[in-house]
Amino acid sequence: MRKTLINHPTENATPVDQNYLDLEHLARIEISSECQDHPVESALIEGSGSGWQADGPGEQTIRLLFDQPQTVKHIVLLFDEKEQSRTQEFVLLWRMENEDFFRELLRQQYHFSPPLTAQEIENYKVDLKQLKALELRIIPDISGGEACAKLTRLRLSEM
Repeated sequence: MRKTLINHPTENATPVDQNYLDLEHLARIEISSECQDHPVESALIEGSGSGWQADGPGEQTIRLLFDQPQTVKHIVLLFDEKEQSRTQEFVLLWRMENEDFFRELLRQQYHFSPPLTAQEIENYKVDLKQLKALELRIIPDISGGEACAKLTRLRLSEM
């Protein structure tokens, strides 16, 4: 997985085809922070861990910057919260090739109340052509609490 903290240089890799996009090889990842025990690749690569977690509370950003423009038709997001009640908001933004601004794709709030509502699963059908960047912003607790942002899974598909 190629990743950097936002505003740090990265390297390139060769893409490969899979059912879900091979983000490890197709994109550079920028993140605002990550807990050492829960790195971002564990949310982006199948079978690589229990998901990503920020290293502290507050709004967080995960940005995928594609080496080549992509077509995305399906986005899957999975969030787990087994410890505390909170209302989370996330925003997905996207940028087309040759544009220097992000467009808001969707905004969603969800209330976690473990143990009964400890998981949020979102499956979105989209039609993103010439996708050059996808950004996920997470506000883990809209009331301003001390919750850390978490993302269990993010998958993108051309189908």
